Amino acid sequence: MIKYNNAIFPNILIKTAAQLSQYLDHIEDEILLAVDTEFRRVDSYFPELCLIQIATLDKLECIDVLTLDNLEPLFVKLYDKKTKWIVHSARQDVEALFYLSGRIPSEIFDTQIAASFLNYPLQISYQSLTESLQNVRLEKKFTRFDWKKRPLPTDVLQYAIDDVRYLIPIFNQLSNELIKQNKLDWTEEECRFLLNKETYSPNLKQIIKKTKGISKISSKHKNLAINLILWRESVAQKKNKPRKWIMSDEKLIDYATGNNNLTSNKLHEFENFIKQNTQDFRNLNLVKISKPLSENELIRKNELKEQIRLLSIEHDLPTELICTSKNLVNFIRGIDFSSLNSGWRSKIFKI
Repeated sequence: MIKYNNAIFPNILIKTAAQLSQYLDHIEDEILLAVDTEFRRVDSYFPELCLIQIATLDKLECIDVLTLDNLEPLFVKLYDKKTKWIVHSARQDVEALFYLSGRIPSEIFDTQIAASFLNYPLQISYQSLTESLQNVRLEKKFTRFDWKKRPLPTDVLQYAIDDVRYLIPIFNQLSNELIKQNKLDWTEEECRFLLNKETYSPNLKQIIKKTKGISKISSKHKNLAINLILWRESVAQKKNKPRKWIMSDEKLIDYATGNNNLTSNKLHEFENFIKQNTQDFRNLNLVKISKPLSENELIRKNELKEQIRLLSIEHDLPTELICTSKNLVNFIRGIDFSSLNSGWRSKIFKI
C-alpha cells in the first residue's frame, strides 16, 4: 500500500486497458502531473520506454508501457493543452516519450532548472533536492535496474514511484520562492527549450565533435571521417542499434586515415549513402574543431567572465546558468549572440 498526502492507495501497476481507463477517469480534471519514466538504452539507438510514473495531488501510479497495446488514451491526457508536467531533469523523459508518442508536452516545469535559479547546484539530483526541501533521504539502489524485466519486484516499484512522489510538493516550494525573488518568468523561459522538437533530434555536429580521435587527424582525412560518422549514424538509426555497435570510433578513424579498409558490403553501403546525401550533409562537412582564442578574444572573454561573476553574486545565480564557457566563446566570435542577448539574460546584462 502507498500512503500519499494522508491517503492510502493500493500499489497497482497498471497493466490492462481497463485499469488505465479507470485511472484516467480519476485524473481527468487534474492539470498538474508529476512525470518520470524508466527506459532502457543499452542495446538500442533510441530509448525504449518501459515504465511511466505519474503523481497527482492525491494519487501515485506506475503504468507498464511494455504490457499495454494502446497508450493513446494516456497520451491524450499527457499532451492535453491544459496539462502541465512537473519533471526533474526532464530532457531524457520527454525524449523517451517523444519517440513513442511523436508529441511534446504543452507546458513543463523542470525542478532541476528551477532549483538552479535559486542557486542550487546546476545539475542537482532529485535525491539531493528531495533531501534539502522535503527532508527525505531516497534510496538509489536500482539506478542500473533492467526495466524490461517482468514481473517488477515490489521494492523496485516503490523506488520508481518515489521518483514522482515529492515532485508536486517540491514544485510548490520552488515556485513560491521563485515568485518571491521575481525569477519565475526566467525559469519558465528556460524550461521552454524542452518544448522544442528539435531539442530531441540527434545533434550531428556534436556527434562529430565527440568522435574520439577526429581532432587529431589531418584536414585531408577529416571530410571522409565526417561522412563515415554520418553514414554510421544513419545505419544506427535504421537498425535501432548503438552507433558504436555499427562501427567503433577507433575503426572509423582507421578507415578515414587509410589504416584499414571497409569490407566490400560496407563500402557499397557507404558509397550509396554519400550519393544520396551529399547535398543534405554538405554543411556538416565544414564542421571544424574550435581554434584557440586570439589574444584580443581572450581579453574580451576574461572581461565578460568577470561581469558574469558579479552578476551571479548580484542575482544569486550559478555563473554557468548565466552563460557556459562554450556559449561565451560563441558570443565573442559572433556565432551565437542569443546566449547573452535574449530573454532574461539580456535583462540582467542590459544589452
